[in-house]
Amino acid sequence: MSRTVFCRKYQKDMEGLSFPPMPGARGQDIFDNISKQAWEEWQNEQTMLINEKHLSLIDPNTRKYIQAQMEHFFNNEPYDKAEGYVPPEK
Repeated sequence: MSRTVFCRKYQKDMEGLSFPPMPGARGQDIFDNISKQAWEEWQNEQTMLINEKHLSLIDPNTRKYIQAQMEHFFNNEPYDKAEGYVPPEK
């Protein structure tokens, strides 16, 4: 049976993650307050940011930037989008 959380992004009860997506307090906060759907959407946004902006996750400043964008995304605040991304035509 899946667990339910009150999702901070969507402001409603939704299916939660099966386990914290990262260690520490930030991972626990996501596990407790972010839905599986919102996490999957963030993963897509994060991938586009990394690819389109040619970011290196080895750089500590890049990791801080990604984490800040993630918080903005989950809090429904403006966040950086991948410039130049054109979704594939269906």
